Amino acid sequence: MCPFYLFGIMCLLCSALGLRISNLNSSCIRCLCHVTGCDLSHKCTDGYCGPFYISRVYWVDAGKPTLPDDDPNRKEAFEDCARDYNCSIRIVESYMAKFGKDCNGDGVTNCFDYMMINFHGGRACSEPLFLSPQGLKWLAHYQQCRF
Repeated sequence: MCPFYLFGIMCLLCSALGLRISNLNSSCIRCLCHVTGCDLSHKCTDGYCGPFYISRVYWVDAGKPTLPDDDPNRKEAFEDCARDYNCSIRIVESYMAKFGKDCNGDGVTNCFDYMMINFHGGRACSEPLFLSPQGLKWLAHYQQCRF
């Protein structure tokens, strides 16, 4: 909530003061999926599950979203949610709500920043992607997205 709340009206200075306003829309979600490979049939390999290749740590950091009526403490809750396209989107949305920020310093939090967060994690997203072969692959896939 904006810290300048007065008489029931949210202050318009919120955006001017650098508070993040999310740009995580359906086009960006599709792009983030494309960048990771978006294999809808991907089960789990090497601890990464589903079309977004989500790790258990990422899921925990996102608040442990689950399929409807599931228990986040159930052993397979992570895998079942991460493998389900709609549930995995909720994981990504929750993670970005927690860690979303301007990673590349251009003054805007947008899909490019979310892609960097997915690659590096929420705490180290400012590292350039061109420093590794996998980062270069993600950059190339991101350039294929159409917004």
